[in-house]
Amino acid sequence: MSQTLAITGMTCASCVSHVEEALKKVPGVTEATVNLATERAEIILTDSEEASPEAVTRLVRAVVAAGYGARAVSDDVFAREDAGRQQQDRHEQRMVIASALLSAPLVLSMMVHALGVDVMLPAWLQWALATPVQFIFGARFYRAGWIALKNRSGNMDLLVALGTSAAYGLSTVQMLRGITSMDALYFEAGSVVITLVLLGKLLESRARRQAADAIRALQSLRPDTARLIDAGRPMRFNRLILTEHLLPNDRVLVLPGERIPSDGVVEEGESDVDESLLTGESEAITKGPGAHVTGGTVNGLGLLIVTVSTSVSESTLARIIRLVSNAQASKPPIQRQVDRVSAVFVPTVLVIALLTLLGNLLLQGSWEHAIINAVSVLVIACPCALGLATPVSILVGTGVAAGKGILIKDATALEMAHAVTVVAFDKTGTLTEGRPVVQGLHMVGDAPEAEVLAALAGLQSGSEHPLAKAVMAYALERSVTAQNVSGVTAQPGLGVTGQLVSGPWAGQSIVLMSLHGMQQHHGAMVDPLPSLAADALQSGLSLSWVLRASDKRATPLAWMAFGDQIRPQAKQTIEQLKALGVRTVLISGDHIVAANRVAESLGMDQVFANTSPGQKAEIVASLRINQAVVAMVGDGVNDAPALAAADVGIAMGSGTDVAMHAAGITLLRSDLTLIPEALSLSRRTWQKIRQNLFWAFFYNVVGIPLAAMGWLTPVFAGGAMAFSSFTVVTNALLLRRRSSTP
Repeated sequence: MSQTLAITGMTCASCVSHVEEALKKVPGVTEATVNLATERAEIILTDSEEASPEAVTRLVRAVVAAGYGARAVSDDVFAREDAGRQQQDRHEQRMVIASALLSAPLVLSMMVHALGVDVMLPAWLQWALATPVQFIFGARFYRAGWIALKNRSGNMDLLVALGTSAAYGLSTVQMLRGITSMDALYFEAGSVVITLVLLGKLLESRARRQAADAIRALQSLRPDTARLIDAGRPMRFNRLILTEHLLPNDRVLVLPGERIPSDGVVEEGESDVDESLLTGESEAITKGPGAHVTGGTVNGLGLLIVTVSTSVSESTLARIIRLVSNAQASKPPIQRQVDRVSAVFVPTVLVIALLTLLGNLLLQGSWEHAIINAVSVLVIACPCALGLATPVSILVGTGVAAGKGILIKDATALEMAHAVTVVAFDKTGTLTEGRPVVQGLHMVGDAPEAEVLAALAGLQSGSEHPLAKAVMAYALERSVTAQNVSGVTAQPGLGVTGQLVSGPWAGQSIVLMSLHGMQQHHGAMVDPLPSLAADALQSGLSLSWVLRASDKRATPLAWMAFGDQIRPQAKQTIEQLKALGVRTVLISGDHIVAANRVAESLGMDQVFANTSPGQKAEIVASLRINQAVVAMVGDGVNDAPALAAADVGIAMGSGTDVAMHAAGITLLRSDLTLIPEALSLSRRTWQKIRQNLFWAFFYNVVGIPLAAMGWLTPVFAGGAMAFSSFTVVTNALLLRRRSSTP
């Protein structure tokens, strides 16, 4: 079980560590991941510990005891909290303006004095202006710093509180001693640092809200209300209810131009449905009775009555939102290393500040210079940028991906994708359209063709497999009625078997087996292949055999040839991957001739054919030798083991739920060009992470020594610290400016 909490009061990477440690101490918690950018905590509970109200209360209490705020959140938290965040931003904006107005005379006086004009404000007036800034607008730093001290740790607020208090305290003491020269008072230092830090947090908050736009955009697709048609009443007697109250089997009326409230099936009416905001498909799709519709899509000009198939919380849109949210909240391995550094960063800075104080005192003998230099060290070393460098990049990267129809399950998948050097593809349903057509049923015995086709139709009538649909369409074209078949079982990659209930072969089994399965279990029957079957293979068709089995004896009745069109974007996709320096491999359960034909036409580098699902996984594992990073692309149940075995699994949106669960990346629409787009976006995101970490460390590595040597004033240090966080967030937002694959 998992639980999500909204965390308030965090300001830097050290806060993240404190909250995680507090949550991990709660009984029943196996893992806790806190994200500074999204201000969310994802908690994994043991199987025996349900996410009950009591368990949630224990988690919240643990966070509150650590000095932070917490509450449970639901899937639509971003949409519901947006107004509250904007109100909070307006409050913080007023705080920044008021603090700046009080600090401005202090700064102007100092600047004019530096130009040689003596217009120094009286000391008492400087004190009067600085005091409200220090203790009213800077109160948040004292509160959070005190909490950190109680937890025997440190954070950004503690550094700001200590630094500005030292500058304010020194100036107050000097004023009381009657030393009121411009060089002896530093009221402007503490005031300006607090103002700049508040400004930096305001800009950072706004930028982080922009980074979360992807979630809010998805949330906005869900209508607030639905027109419920009461059971047994005409559609004109409908009433508005909250969408979240819809239940499976409810009937809803969707007027032209309205959004469909939840996943369902069209019961009456016909209309064009615009799915572009959800899938990226630009053309509207005509939906009539029996057609599946997705919640959040827009109804065209027709009137639809839809039977709801799932609750809103379990709809396709809700699952997409959860996937994006989970990816944004998760941490890649590099961030865990940064967190370990951050855990010891603040104590290290405190030691450096103390050494700076003592060193300057010994060398210069001046308490004033020693304290000011120590203050500069404390202020510039705040680890805000360090805590934001990775999560903000992940937040923006996964949001951009979602907007393109690429769902990334977690940050690890995003991080691994940037290093992919080999992409392995399944053939049917991935490189091909996945809508095979029966090219012919060829008898090899005396059995009537109509009887064989009727048995096959019964065998495949309950399956959603593409080959099954092709068989059913072939039987329908020939007006063949399906026989009753029971006990149907399937072996992925090999075939399907069932027992005939009626007809001349009642009690016997009917089997549809792939050529690979036949060669593996009934080699003598297909060696050599009939010349017509061999010609079909040479032309790129796939073969399956029809068998009748009784008393452990199997008799071949016929063979079927299936044809499937290569997807229009397949060749372009392979070319784009090659441009990225990625090798492409085809792994197919089909015959080597058919697999080779597809691979050669697309210009792929390597082919593996006649593979079972287990063999696909073994091949993927073998491709990872020599430190190659492998991505596997598939769509079916038989691809799930290979998707799980790959460094990065990529599932086609048209595929099965099993494939999507096994994959780290899911493509919302069956557009193969999204694969190089996903890899390219991962590379750009990883580049932003490295840039942000460089700048975060650069500010500290360069700034701390300069501050310790007295070359940076507290005011400049405060500006640099605030600017570092803003730089990191803004740099990550640049990911949204570039949208095309190179």
